[in-house]
Amino acid sequence: MDRALSGRATSAALVAATVAVTALTVWLTLGLHDQRVADQRRQDILAAARQSALNFTSLDYRHYDRDSANVLAGATGDFKKQFAAQTDQLTKLVAQNESVSEGQVLEAGIVRADEDSARVLVVADSKVTNTAVPKGEARTYRLQLDLVHKGGRWLTSDVEFVG
Repeated sequence: MDRALSGRATSAALVAATVAVTALTVWLTLGLHDQRVADQRRQDILAAARQSALNFTSLDYRHYDRDSANVLAGATGDFKKQFAAQTDQLTKLVAQNESVSEGQVLEAGIVRADEDSARVLVVADSKVTNTAVPKGEARTYRLQLDLVHKGGRWLTSDVEFVG
């Protein structure tokens, strides 16, 4: 009889261990999946912020319509409305001064983010040439970009220059 009880106890222990290992595996797998989703969201946010900053700091008077369209394509909300409202005036100003700005994003970091919104700080440089500085002038920008997740994309809803 002791052998039968011992066998049942062993079987019960094996079943309990199997259930525990399975539960732990499921828990770890779900946690890993959540981590991958969060990592992908961070990468998507940073990529969108970098592209938006690059679009914002790169322009050429010879094809400013295309350059401003690139900014607007990654914009939404009040920022998009404000930029669109100023496009005609900026087009004239850029053409008049023969402005060319070649932007480059140096660093970007997420200040805060959730599933629907994010704030990103971006440091960008650009070489600016125009009629006033035909040989060019280096400029550094520190930008705070607010982004929202809309239609499966991260779009810039606000841009501020920060010191």
